Amino acid sequence: MDGTIGGAFVRMTIQSEHTPATPANGSIKDSLAVETIRLASLISGQAPYEGSFSQRIPGLSVSRYSRATKDDMKSFDLPSLLIVAQGAKTVTVGQEVYPFKQSQILVLPVALPISLKITHASHLEPYLSVKLVLDPHKIAELVLRVYPQGVPAVTKWSAGYVLSADAAMINAASRLVACLSHTSDAELLGPLVMDEILIRVLRSPIGARIAELGFAGSEANLVTKAVAWLRNHFSHPMKVAELADMVHMSESTFRVHFKSMTSMSPLQYQKALRLHEARRLMVSEFMDATTACNLVGYASPSQFNRDYSRFFGSPPKRDVVGLRQQVTPDSNLPLE
Repeated sequence: MDGTIGGAFVRMTIQSEHTPATPANGSIKDSLAVETIRLASLISGQAPYEGSFSQRIPGLSVSRYSRATKDDMKSFDLPSLLIVAQGAKTVTVGQEVYPFKQSQILVLPVALPISLKITHASHLEPYLSVKLVLDPHKIAELVLRVYPQGVPAVTKWSAGYVLSADAAMINAASRLVACLSHTSDAELLGPLVMDEILIRVLRSPIGARIAELGFAGSEANLVTKAVAWLRNHFSHPMKVAELADMVHMSESTFRVHFKSMTSMSPLQYQKALRLHEARRLMVSEFMDATTACNLVGYASPSQFNRDYSRFFGSPPKRDVVGLRQQVTPDSNLPLE
């Protein structure tokens, strides 16, 4: 584990608590390999085409990509747990970079604007993963069972955590994806297997950090409340001191904890939210840049264009044309 002074961020790559300390145990490695191959096969059956696909179990999706990406793709992710069955990917949050690969898990505890890149994939061995959205209410329910004596104190936070999965975790993910083949299994057994996966994460070395999200009044919970307010009011003027007061923290403490959990300042987070929403309005609602700029809270169209170009790598009109052509290559949809 490494981090900065004052807990500005913590970067962690952690071995699962269930993985034996001695790498000489070949049977453990063989078991993990077999389970991972099975998970990849099951995901491939649910994702026969390129892209990410929501499933009938709420909060569950699977992804398939058959080529590495040259440029970063901007996205906005809900709190989530992602398990890679094949290939590799890199997620960037603020200034923090999280590379992860086959048989590894990425956990993002709060909703975050991210950049992602598929770093290893081919048509023969596509990138395959399964993602679960984290529900703070469900986490709070399970924490009482996993930590009946209370959650250990947490002193350092991070925007994301990478863990090495063990065979039991991969097996649980396989059983979850297998539930999708039968409606009754998806409805009755799927939620139980999702609980099992969350329990395994709560028992892992980052478990206390995830558990804190479900405790009212904890620093992590207060930051997630501030994040929720920003997501719902991103177009409103915002003063950091008022946001800190809203969640009953001093401004200095709030700034430190917010940055440690998101790898960005509250103002940077608000700007990212505004730009993502403006992009969505232009692509999905066929809105012109000036109207989108005003709706998301920008007072200056020129400032909006500068921020948009820096954030997405292209000015609004060119970026939106490119995004629409990815969906309909021959389309010539108007932007004005």
